[in-house]
Amino acid sequence: MQTVSVGIINVTGYIGAELARLLSQHPGVHLASITGRSAAGQKLGQFFPFLSHIPLVIESELGEVDFAFSALPHGAAAEIVAKALEREIKVVDLSADFRLKDATEYQRWYKITHPVPELLDEAVYGLPEINRQEISQARLVANPGCYSTGAILALAPAVKANLVTSNIIIDSKSGVSGAGRTLSLTTHFAEANENVSAYALEGHRHLPEIVQELQNLTQDFNPKVTFLPHLTPMTRGILSSCYAELAPRINPKRLKEEIKGIYQEFYQDDPFIQVTDSPPGTKQTWGSNFCLIYPTVDVEAGRLIVISCLDNLVKGGAGQAVQNFNLMMGFPEDMGLKMPAIYP
Repeated sequence: MQTVSVGIINVTGYIGAELARLLSQHPGVHLASITGRSAAGQKLGQFFPFLSHIPLVIESELGEVDFAFSALPHGAAAEIVAKALEREIKVVDLSADFRLKDATEYQRWYKITHPVPELLDEAVYGLPEINRQEISQARLVANPGCYSTGAILALAPAVKANLVTSNIIIDSKSGVSGAGRTLSLTTHFAEANENVSAYALEGHRHLPEIVQELQNLTQDFNPKVTFLPHLTPMTRGILSSCYAELAPRINPKRLKEEIKGIYQEFYQDDPFIQVTDSPPGTKQTWGSNFCLIYPTVDVEAGRLIVISCLDNLVKGGAGQAVQNFNLMMGFPEDMGLKMPAIYP
């Protein structure tokens, strides 16, 4: 099999390390270059002993590759990505720098002026279950946020079928790895252990991309979304509980009987979506690229309830980026990603 020469920009965070783990066993990948300026000159196995099977030295600049994954934080990624594109390197960017189509919205939520707004129209939002065809033709894909992935996948079939009104509530709970590898008081063991806390009540940065993508699913749909994330004392995983009022024309009892079939039909060609028979838990996705979805109807309240869960570092991050890579390079979508969840 012909392989693609691939680089990881900023391998030193959790997402970068997860990319290295996944790409090292991908049959279509030759991992040729990894960067991380703070660790430049070190062997990858010295920095991350669990990756000692990868015989690469961390560099300060990206080497000669055909494809790059950028795991830089927002604000730092855009200009580096633009330079890679100038070198005719295809890119999946895992920051937020290319997710929002409106540069004004980007500035509002991220408090900086976008460095290369001319690339926003070209970038494809990298949710394969929604934008598969566009991703396959793209040279720049914006990998979705972890919370956004679970929420959009939970709600997309209902929104697309006009089953719900615009009033939506998303309650999400994430493991501490979602905060990244940088030390902080809130993710300190003594603070996070045996504790669940809400945050970003004034608005989380993943909210505008959730709204943007739900809005794009159907005409004249202007979602009013309340999104509330929580930090939970686990390493990996996101569980989202999504609630939406049913459209006035919908019969709740009938929909309760039909909703699982509606979701199964919507996702019938998607290898990493499982519509479950009972509410899933995050342990069922740990280490895998699957998103598990359980839809039901509260008949008394006339409300759709959808539970989704995924591993925030895999389907919510590096795994989805590899899924996008596969589509962009013409590989089978599930190549290198067929691993089941780890249990217990």
